[in-house]
Amino acid sequence: MTSRMFRPVRVALVSVVMTLTLATLAGCSFQEEENIWEISGGIFGTTYHINVVLPEDEQRLQTLAHGIEQELNKVDAAMSTWKPDSELSRWNALADQSDWHGLSPELFEVIHRAVEIAELTDGAFDVTVGPVVNLWGFGPQAQPEQIPGEAELAMVLGGTGWEYLDFNPADTSISSEKPQYVDLSGIAKGYGVDAVARYLDAQGIGAYLVEVGGEVRTQGRKPDGTAWRLAIEQPVTNGREVSSVVALDRQAMATSGDYRNYYESDGVRYSHTIDPETGKPIAHRLASVTVIAEDCMTADALATGFNVMGFQKAMSLATRKNIPAFFIVRGEGGFETHHTPAFSSYLVQ
Repeated sequence: MTSRMFRPVRVALVSVVMTLTLATLAGCSFQEEENIWEISGGIFGTTYHINVVLPEDEQRLQTLAHGIEQELNKVDAAMSTWKPDSELSRWNALADQSDWHGLSPELFEVIHRAVEIAELTDGAFDVTVGPVVNLWGFGPQAQPEQIPGEAELAMVLGGTGWEYLDFNPADTSISSEKPQYVDLSGIAKGYGVDAVARYLDAQGIGAYLVEVGGEVRTQGRKPDGTAWRLAIEQPVTNGREVSSVVALDRQAMATSGDYRNYYESDGVRYSHTIDPETGKPIAHRLASVTVIAEDCMTADALATGFNVMGFQKAMSLATRKNIPAFFIVRGEGGFETHHTPAFSSYLVQ
């Protein structure tokens, strides 16, 4: 195994396959080795790992590593709520949002898609609940000294609403009848995966696996001809256990759960996933949802929306819309798994 370090990301050879081919006129010759190279680094407060299939070429790998970092930094600069100078933060800071405000095509695309998912999930996925997320201490502000009271919660929740956002695709501008604070944490990471995938497509990379903070998109197959195999984790907080394995070759996959990001106060556990209807952290038996889609932005948002809805409503909607979805539910005797018919073809175990 060989490895090379390119700052500020890491590039390493993770698998080697050699292919022997017969030349048509000049006897036997070796085709260039196809290897799986991993490019890794940090972004969005998490990590990324991108596997690309190509022959060894140090200069090309270095170029790809730099390009990937640039793509992810562009997404972060546009959509972060943790950066006060991001494009999204500047929109959120506007006291009057009733006039049309031009956005970059990337930010416009993500907010517009978020509202489409809000419509599909009947508001279970709502990017305007950012102030409520912050109130519970899951945004840029620290955990509150005490949980929000009912009056405070009702006041903040009353100011939210994805229905207030209007869009003008002609010039990628938006407006809002009532000022909104938009939080894209449930969709921007998936969009970051898609941005890297589009970059790799443009660079002529025919096979890859892009993973950012657990959200994934694949294209093509590994050098041995097999699909990319990915694990769906058991929703446990101590360690990592595999629930099921799926095989993908041109799809995206995202998981949403209540078992990683939470805190406890007075013996009560509060999940980072907020129900836009109640303004409170979800408190049902659905532990995690995994969704497969053509793009990771959609998979990311749907997984979050389904997680908010709870198992029965989400299973019904996903089945009706033919969406591949996998659910892990806390049962009386342990975890129970369920999936839609559309998910079956991806399961390996």
